[in-house]
Amino acid sequence: MKVKDLMTTDVKSCREYATLNTAAEIMWENDIGCVPIVDPENRVLGMLTDRDVCMSAFLQGAPLTAIAVTTAMSKDVFSCGPADDLVSVEKLMREKQIHRVPVVDDQGRLMGIIALNDIAREAAQEGQANKPRQVTDAEISSTIASVCAPRHRIIQAHAA
Repeated sequence: MKVKDLMTTDVKSCREYATLNTAAEIMWENDIGCVPIVDPENRVLGMLTDRDVCMSAFLQGAPLTAIAVTTAMSKDVFSCGPADDLVSVEKLMREKQIHRVPVVDDQGRLMGIIALNDIAREAAQEGQANKPRQVTDAEISSTIASVCAPRHRIIQAHAA
């Protein structure tokens, strides 16, 4: 199975000149936990999570309307293409400790997003239907454990 078979194509994104208030409003109104930050050509510049919004507001001590999304977004964007297989995307999520991956075309333009939840639900459906599994339960468990690791443990592991 390919990413294009599971990705969400109606992706809510935010422009690079927006404030955290705008991004938070998009997340709230669409019941989502992150938004890709895109330029006018729809190329992904960063990813912003609801946690990024909260921590940025706390650390900067300013209202959301006064903070640019570019100051809070993750600029290290790990993306995939629609023709990539689920196993490689799941491995990327595990290695980079991320829950969601933007799906981009060859020019880096946003086409969709795939989340760990999408892969886990598909694996569960494959298991219930006794179909051959692309991603094993052990791989999904390992990825969930990795992306949910507390930040202080990640820092300690990298220092060792």
